Amino acid sequence: MRIFTSHLSLNIPNILSNPVRPANMGFSPVLSLSQFLSSILFLFHFHTTISSSNYSSSSHFCAPDQSLSLLQFKESFSITSSASERCQHPKTESWREGTDCCSWDGVTCDMKTGQVTALDLACSMLYGTLHSNSTLFSLHHLQKLDLSDNDFNFSNISSRFGQFSNLTHLNLNFSGFAGQVPSESSHLSKLVTLDLSRNHYLSLEPISFDKLVRNLTQLRELDLSSVDMSLVVPNSLMNLSSSLSSLILNSCRLQGEFPFSMRKFKHLQQLDLRYNNFSGSIPDDLGQLTELVSIYLSYNGYLSVEPSSFDNIIQNLTKLRNLRLGLVNMSLVTPNSLANLSSSLSDLGPWGCGLKGKFPGNIFLLPNLQVLDLTDNDDLTGSFPSFNASNIIRSLSLSHTAISVYLENDFFTNLKLLEVLALRQCNIIRSNLTLIGHLTELTSLNLIGNNLSGQIPSSFKNLVQLQSLYLGNNNFSGRIPEFLGNLTLLENLGLSNNQLSGPIPSQISTLSLRSFDLSKNNLHGPIPSSIFKQENLDVLSLASNNKLTGEISSSICKLKVLRLLDLSNNSLSGFIPQCLGNFSNSLSVLNLGKNNFQGTIFSPFSKGNNLGYLNLNGNELEGKIPSSIINCMMLQVLDLGDNKIEDTFPYFLETLPELYILALKSNKLHGFVNGPTTKNSFSKLRVFDISNNNLSGPLPIGYFNSFEAMMAYDQNPFYMMAYSIKVTWKGVEIEFEKIQSTLRILDLSNNSFTGEIPKEIGKLKAVRQLNLSHNSLTGHIQSSLGMFTNLESLDLSSNLLTGRIPVQLADLTFLAVLDLSHNRLEGPVPGGKQFNTFNASSFEGNLDLCGFPMPKECNNDEAPPLQPSNFHDGDDSKFFGEGFGWKAVAIGYGSGFVFGVTMGYVVFRTRKPAWFLKVVEDQWNLKARRTKKNARRNGARRN
Repeated sequence: MRIFTSHLSLNIPNILSNPVRPANMGFSPVLSLSQFLSSILFLFHFHTTISSSNYSSSSHFCAPDQSLSLLQFKESFSITSSASERCQHPKTESWREGTDCCSWDGVTCDMKTGQVTALDLACSMLYGTLHSNSTLFSLHHLQKLDLSDNDFNFSNISSRFGQFSNLTHLNLNFSGFAGQVPSESSHLSKLVTLDLSRNHYLSLEPISFDKLVRNLTQLRELDLSSVDMSLVVPNSLMNLSSSLSSLILNSCRLQGEFPFSMRKFKHLQQLDLRYNNFSGSIPDDLGQLTELVSIYLSYNGYLSVEPSSFDNIIQNLTKLRNLRLGLVNMSLVTPNSLANLSSSLSDLGPWGCGLKGKFPGNIFLLPNLQVLDLTDNDDLTGSFPSFNASNIIRSLSLSHTAISVYLENDFFTNLKLLEVLALRQCNIIRSNLTLIGHLTELTSLNLIGNNLSGQIPSSFKNLVQLQSLYLGNNNFSGRIPEFLGNLTLLENLGLSNNQLSGPIPSQISTLSLRSFDLSKNNLHGPIPSSIFKQENLDVLSLASNNKLTGEISSSICKLKVLRLLDLSNNSLSGFIPQCLGNFSNSLSVLNLGKNNFQGTIFSPFSKGNNLGYLNLNGNELEGKIPSSIINCMMLQVLDLGDNKIEDTFPYFLETLPELYILALKSNKLHGFVNGPTTKNSFSKLRVFDISNNNLSGPLPIGYFNSFEAMMAYDQNPFYMMAYSIKVTWKGVEIEFEKIQSTLRILDLSNNSFTGEIPKEIGKLKAVRQLNLSHNSLTGHIQSSLGMFTNLESLDLSSNLLTGRIPVQLADLTFLAVLDLSHNRLEGPVPGGKQFNTFNASSFEGNLDLCGFPMPKECNNDEAPPLQPSNFHDGDDSKFFGEGFGWKAVAIGYGSGFVFGVTMGYVVFRTRKPAWFLKVVEDQWNLKARRTKKNARRNGARRN
């Protein structure tokens, strides 16, 4: 029989049946048998020892309780593909009962004890809630835990994480955690790496942070990006471990003075404090951190650097490879000081820093330079070298600089590895655009606003890697090339504001586009129905082509991620698909104005939608205004003017808390406008235009008491939106496309209002234009109108007003247009100041008025004027922007809807403010994501 394994086997039966008989040896047979049995026992013991040793070193089965805990943890989550975005490896699918858990994917065990010491479930597509009683917390011997890129559905980080006393590495990045970081996390005193980043609903209170920095003394890598640390004092960062080699606090809402010293972090290699609100100066001793390889300080709007501090950084940090200082105030820094940068530098981004003067040419020649971004330094001069520039440059951005660029043969020969070329509104001296076709690695090309002409070069068909193409605001002519449809990776196409003609080529619809902007060209014909089937579209703008015809396909309702739809100023007709009110909660901007649409306004509007701008002006819409529009709680602009809507005044609109502009002009509204039915009615309204209707009764005094935004001046004016709004401004019908927040218009003209002008109207002192003309108003002109110190246009014509013109009106120093004609006014026309600028047409039809400029003379009988105001005169450009071109962009909400996707719309039309352009321009290069993921996660942003 076999007693041992093959490598130590003995054939015992053979030995016993043929015993060795050593006849000539002095041993008895009994002694030989005894020795033989002793040998057998020795060999048995030896084999047992060897086998036991071999088993422990190779098998190391995990403890049963560990296996059970892991299996129960697995069962508490579902596997969902949308739960992991960066990568997808469903590791728990390999976990099977009855098998060694130490061999399971993502599980590492101690070789001697079989205890689980490391769990790597990154990208495992786990979806569900991580409860505090999870069996995960039974794995007491864990040293490394990685749960990154899963979806724990806004779970709180349990305080039981603090029980992992042996933990050295903890990674919960990008996994949908919410709530506060528990103070018990400070118990993890052995932590070397902690990553809680990109959990957007996670916050860290000052007390918990103080405990963290006090107890985690061995910490070398800390990443809390996107964790809300707004209450943490920046100087408390100096209490962090001096062992830190990487500190990443990107987008943490930190605010206040930048830490006054950084010298203790002698081992720091990476410092990333982007997207916060630091103020003050970058400390001098940052230049003492000689191990620094990467510095990222962009998007801190009030941060500055002194020339001496910058010189220290440049001269001492010889290992520096990445330097990103976007929006840091460097206006006092001489560009030439950049010449001393380390030759190892690969990424330089001082964009939007206010640099002035000549940029040192040697920077272009740095042998390791791969990324150079000088955008938005308008006074930065110099010349990009025609040859000898670093031939490994992958990204070159010179937009909005005065640096000379020669797009000729040498440029393209030298930069064959270029992936991103951004030359928006820059100083292109000479160009041969055909040669761009040689840059076959390009993924993004931006040539907006350079007055380029001719046809779009056919050589662009060679740019097979292209993902973004922006050629707007030029003079390109001819047809849109069909070969664009062959650029299969193209996601963002912006050709707005050119002279392109012909139909929209159907080939383009074969692409998987995210943004598509052909606005302001000379295109004609129908919109290919397949365009409305582009399910990844974020932005679709085909506005102001005038000759686009046909109907909107109902397929548009499949565009679930669409945020901006602008088909205005065309010749589209038919009925608007009813689904537009509820097909997507992503839609922010909807402009179908100035077409020939018929039927009723689409409805219902779904609850929870993000619609901020709705313009249906200038169509042939009938019926009533749907009451479900009150579900649009983010709505700031509603323009339903110039239609055939037959309804009473829509009081329910009072409940829209963010409404800035309400335009219902030129419809068939009728009945009284009695005033508010709720508190805070129209409190944010800046434009109220109900002119050219059939409204009657007294003026709505109650609303005059509710228009709080018209009672106050904006201390910090801003461009609200790129929303077009058609108004009668200073007597002329104008459609404005960019509006500053200081605009205030009250227009109730061309109705049948009766009674007197109430004295309460004087509260609306911030109004810039008041038009009550063509009604049947009686009584006197209120002297309280003299309090309208910003008033620029006043029209009370064609009423039944009596009495004298208040002399206080002469003190309205901004007043440029005045029309009091065709009333029953009497007495002298006030003299001096603004009134000297008006001719007789402003007062005609008042037979009893006298004095200049009227033909009838009278005695001087002026009332005492009000105290002169201290306001300075201004022009329309302060609140109406110039005309603009537009590049399709969108981003998620920052501070309400104003600074969301539509602010991007403003910026790309106006380039004001320029810094915001950079934020949104890169956002368009991100992959469109599902709504829930957008809520809990940020995409990559410009550095």
